[in-house]
Amino acid sequence: MTPERERLLQDYAACRVTWHDLQRRGFADYLEVLGGLGELGLRPPMAPMEGPNVEARRRGMEVLRQALSERAGP
Repeated sequence: MTPERERLLQDYAACRVTWHDLQRRGFADYLEVLGGLGELGLRPPMAPMEGPNVEARRRGMEVLRQALSERAGP
């Protein structure tokens, strides 16, 4: 991973840049972002679990968990 991509991921984890900023700077998909954050020992930023979209967010998180599990392999 390049130093610039590391910095972008650190900025993302600290809420200084958005997912859309990362896309514009060459990140292909969110799994790439999550993998990079994991390599750096960082967690993605999380909005509070409240409001009308909570159930949709929970479903989305489950989809991501399953995709990461499949990508990790046995």
